[in-house]
Amino acid sequence: MMGRKKDEVKSLGKKEAKYIFDYAPEVLEAVQNKHAGRDYFVKFNCPEFTSLCPITNQPDFATIYISYIPDEKLVESKSLKLYLFSFRNHGDFHEDCVNIIMDDLIQLLDPKYIEVWGKFTPRGGISIDPYCNYGRPGTKYEEMANYRLMNHDLYPEKVDNR
Repeated sequence: MMGRKKDEVKSLGKKEAKYIFDYAPEVLEAVQNKHAGRDYFVKFNCPEFTSLCPITNQPDFATIYISYIPDEKLVESKSLKLYLFSFRNHGDFHEDCVNIIMDDLIQLLDPKYIEVWGKFTPRGGISIDPYCNYGRPGTKYEEMANYRLMNHDLYPEKVDNR
């Protein structure tokens, strides 16, 4: 935790993680960005995301990709892991999950730009890969969000990339 106060975060450094099995945005924690004057991407890949279908209660599995350009705050990665785990027994459609994740991170961080992409494994022969993004209104990041939304999936994927 070089350069950061240990009391800034509650989860990191604890030997026993408290896993919450119901949607829990309150576990998300932020730390100060020591490089707020510079634009850079922070990317997270969560290949073990699970949630439940709100109709059948069948499990849904996905890789969740989160990329953001921070401003003053960064998400603390262990809290993000615990937060994503909290979807385990949460019943929502794939599209809702990625939008909820993005909304919660916007509320926590107020990033310049963020995108969340869920690549869900097929169920019933169909995979659903929702993508959402946000750029701070009135800035170049809003323009970036519009551009990336219109161009994010120009290269069709192969079946073997899951």
